[in-house]
Amino acid sequence: MLEYKYDTQMLIEGENLSEDEINRYIKENFRGDSLLAVGDERLIKIHYHTNEPWKVLEYCASLGDIYDIVIENMERQERGLQG
Repeated sequence: MLEYKYDTQMLIEGENLSEDEINRYIKENFRGDSLLAVGDERLIKIHYHTNEPWKVLEYCASLGDIYDIVIENMERQERGLQG
């Protein structure tokens, strides 16, 4: 059984985005692991394992437009099912 069930990924498009600030905020406010927040001031790619992907989505949407959203259930994938 995985500690964090959902692989949450998306792109954020906005203005004056900061990898460091986004990384810090997510780590401090949402339980999870395997965080990647990479990009530049206009486009950031997020990858995070969490049990509450909707909270990460809500935060990221507050920063700009979010798209290419993928949320996969990694427990289902472990059992050979579609995530």
